[in-house]
Amino acid sequence: MKNKLLFSSTFFVLILSFNVFLLNGQASFDLETGVVGTGYNNVRIPGDQGTRFSLKDDLISKTQIFFRGRANYTINSRHTLSLLYAPLETASNGNVPYNIVFEGVTFPANTDLEGSYKFNSYRLTYRYEIVIKPKFEFGLGFTAKIRDARIALASASLESEKTNVGFVPIINFRMLWKPYEKFGILLEGDALAAPQGRAEDVLIAATYRVSDRFGIKAGYRLLEGGADNDEVYNFALFNYASVGLFIYL
Repeated sequence: MKNKLLFSSTFFVLILSFNVFLLNGQASFDLETGVVGTGYNNVRIPGDQGTRFSLKDDLISKTQIFFRGRANYTINSRHTLSLLYAPLETASNGNVPYNIVFEGVTFPANTDLEGSYKFNSYRLTYRYEIVIKPKFEFGLGFTAKIRDARIALASASLESEKTNVGFVPIINFRMLWKPYEKFGILLEGDALAAPQGRAEDVLIAATYRVSDRFGIKAGYRLLEGGADNDEVYNFALFNYASVGLFIYL
């Protein structure tokens, strides 16, 4: 509860400061929704002693509705700052024919279990547009990401959870090809791999500029990543069917 209040307050202050800053620049908003399903979600906690199981196959996950929102500010067409709020939470249910040791608690075999997976993301991004042409745009930048993660397992009589709040630096990129004036193909995302783990959040979508103030998009988003260490083993992939709205101020 304290983490939720902390992140909600911090994000609200950032948005407030961002809106004041926008008075001197060009602003836009990117709103996105749709459905998200689990491709895989393999867990072992602790990473060196727990039981490996799947929140996708051993416990059956459910498709969820998602939303995310981004506020952008662009200076001189080339320097873009943005704030992203991207919550994600999925639920799984089922039982397995073996004991599961999870974060110090042993769940007996053939017990009905409920799994919960949360991976909320808060990101501040700076990107420089390297190429700006009528039919092609390309930019690279840096994202400072704060993750608010939680994996939980519960039965009728037992429950346990692992939470993690941390900072992750990621490379940001954006590429837009516009074969026609109003229609485009957008590829954008954040991605980075390191010995400690990896993270990718990538969207490919068709875009259409409805007017000077509004645009729409529809496409596929992939969110994948994880870590393997003594505390946590978790690698997960999520598939998004996404639609969105651009608002230009």
